[in-house]
Amino acid sequence: MPASETIDIAHAAERLAAGVREAGALAFSMFRGPLKQWTKGASSPVCEADIAVDQLLHERLTNVDNRIAWLSEESADDSSRLDARLVWIVDPIDGTRGYIAGLPDWTVSAALVENGRPIAACLFAPVTDEFFLAVAGKGATRNGEAIRTTGGAELSDKRVAGPKNFLERMSSIAPPFTVMPRIHSLALRLARVADGSIDAAIAGGNSHDWDLAAADLLVHEAGGALTPLSGGPLTYNRAVPRHGMLVAAGLDRHTALVELLSDPRIASS
Repeated sequence: MPASETIDIAHAAERLAAGVREAGALAFSMFRGPLKQWTKGASSPVCEADIAVDQLLHERLTNVDNRIAWLSEESADDSSRLDARLVWIVDPIDGTRGYIAGLPDWTVSAALVENGRPIAACLFAPVTDEFFLAVAGKGATRNGEAIRTTGGAELSDKRVAGPKNFLERMSSIAPPFTVMPRIHSLALRLARVADGSIDAAIAGGNSHDWDLAAADLLVHEAGGALTPLSGGPLTYNRAVPRHGMLVAAGLDRHTALVELLSDPRIASS
């Protein structure tokens, strides 16, 4: 898409929301039913619901404006996306392990990214009927109600989610904090920061664009930040859509955590 061309973000967000709601309904209709499943790569689970949802979202999102490229966990990567200013970034079912196990903490996650940053995002957790929406510059909502990250910079007694081993190392130098139960969907873990039910979250290394893009905008529009441990914004739609360890929190707490996590006792572990 030439730089001179523009997109109606509000209309794109409406199309995204409709597609994600329909995709969530499809995934929910297959949830806890008999499913064909297999493993891709070394240990990543896939089931037939992942593929069905991916196909539905591809049809709903790309059949209106084929100028927008596509990147999904369950689709073959098309390198032409690298030349696109706009790209849909999709995780049909984020938290497939939980989905296959019959647990509730999985989501459908999708975002529209422009020049490497998300501008519209939807995250749907069908089991708990939570629908998150964010549009750049317009704030973030859950089921239509505005959400905000928690304020303050302190960590003492705050609720923190993340990889167990990393949080154990972090606890050796940080004030006492509450470790939250595991959430299978990384996108939902980060959305819990956006809605204030978790004060901070750590994402382990090897997360991908499709795990992060929607949640990134939710956190940002809810008054927080999601960045690498060193700080600085994430860039999406790169040749290798993979990221290292990340931290999410409200702005003041995020600043304090970036400083804390630079401690060599954590960084060198």
